[in-house]
Amino acid sequence: MNRQIRTNRDAGEITEALETLIRHAQEADNQPPFNDQSRLALAAGTARLATLEDNEETLLGAAIIDGVGFEAVIDPAHRGHGHGTALIGEVLAGNSGAGLVSAWAHGDHPAAAALARTHEFERARVLYRLERELEPEAPGPVTIDPLISTFRAERDADDWVTLNARVFRDHPEQGALLRADLDARTHEDWFDPENFLLVRDETGHLIGYNWLKVIPGDTDGEIYVLGVAPETAGQGLGRRLMNAGLARFGELGLTTTSLYVDDSNPGALGLYRSMGYETDTIDVQYHRPRV
Repeated sequence: MNRQIRTNRDAGEITEALETLIRHAQEADNQPPFNDQSRLALAAGTARLATLEDNEETLLGAAIIDGVGFEAVIDPAHRGHGHGTALIGEVLAGNSGAGLVSAWAHGDHPAAAALARTHEFERARVLYRLERELEPEAPGPVTIDPLISTFRAERDADDWVTLNARVFRDHPEQGALLRADLDARTHEDWFDPENFLLVRDETGHLIGYNWLKVIPGDTDGEIYVLGVAPETAGQGLGRRLMNAGLARFGELGLTTTSLYVDDSNPGALGLYRSMGYETDTIDVQYHRPRV
């Protein structure tokens, strides 16, 4: 099969084909091939798209290049034919001056590990996707936690950005989010301010949050990001926010809940596992030295 690779494709020209590719991969792999940051960066024009197509211009694979990192996917129906090797090789060759040093593999697949070794990438980070079933909400009035409020942009946005940077100061992606990144996410179709739970102390300072992601029509609710101020660690605030989030999912009639957590965060892992979450899938980030 003849194939062509374009390393600076206009995503707007192939929106439908790209969404189809993403859907096929998600159905086969049980997880999306690109994370939210990559897709938002592509939509904003700050990331670039590379594509692999056959001689009839059918989209077989794609890669999103964002800064010094990238993510790539091959349509499940066309895997095992060297397309991934060709696409990644071309992406790296075409961006040698940028020094691409980071790549996410969604799912700890042997094929991804083999590709990483071929291009001299080494395993650097592990991200667990945890999942648990939700118990049916008991009939009767819902107990409201008086400590917890919901997100209002004019009041909370800047405070959240500040606290999030403190909570994730050692996290290369989450801790780098700016107000513009928050605003972009609040304009996503799935965003609902009633699913963004916040806690302030008696002086009015924001000290914790549990941001929930519920895609309309889905039965799974994701703990999108949970954070508590470092000085409140060990006071049970994280568990309280988690319980509030689970109660909210119950109100919405969801049947499962999921979240992502880095293996370098044993405290969070311990909390989630104590609340019944179990490993569903594993994402791996590969690094290689700059050349």
